[in-house]
Amino acid sequence: MNRWLALVLFIIAAFTAAAVGGLATGSSVTTWYLTINKPSWNPPGWVFGPVWSALYLMMAVAAWRVWLKRTEPGATLTLRLWFVQLGLNLLWSVLFFGLRRPDLALLEIVLLWSVLAVLQFRLARFDRPAALLWAPYLAWVSFATFLNFTLWRLN
Repeated sequence: MNRWLALVLFIIAAFTAAAVGGLATGSSVTTWYLTINKPSWNPPGWVFGPVWSALYLMMAVAAWRVWLKRTEPGATLTLRLWFVQLGLNLLWSVLFFGLRRPDLALLEIVLLWSVLAVLQFRLARFDRPAALLWAPYLAWVSFATFLNFTLWRLN
């Protein structure tokens, strides 16, 4: 497969998960989410779109960099974990916004964070630029985990 086509496919996979997650999120962001108690440090709504767009692009490029080294030991498992985290990322949106269950979403985001941390470790050993691309995603989900916990406690 052409390397540039592979990059496009990773980007499509990431943004497809984002779009499906957006479908689960859409109706609750403008209704339910506006009515729940939030901490003073809750980011304004306009922040989430640009941040997530950048993160999805960076996670796709990180996976692509692993794919470029797919014959090396550990690459296949790392790519499988990438798809697992993508599914968990989508599931969080369904739980938190779709089902309006911050409690279940909190349990799930801890699992997501764990997979992201394992991937950060694997990427750091496998491909340094991919690890650098991954780090903001892990940092954002760390923040999101604390925010999810706070929202659960406040509501």
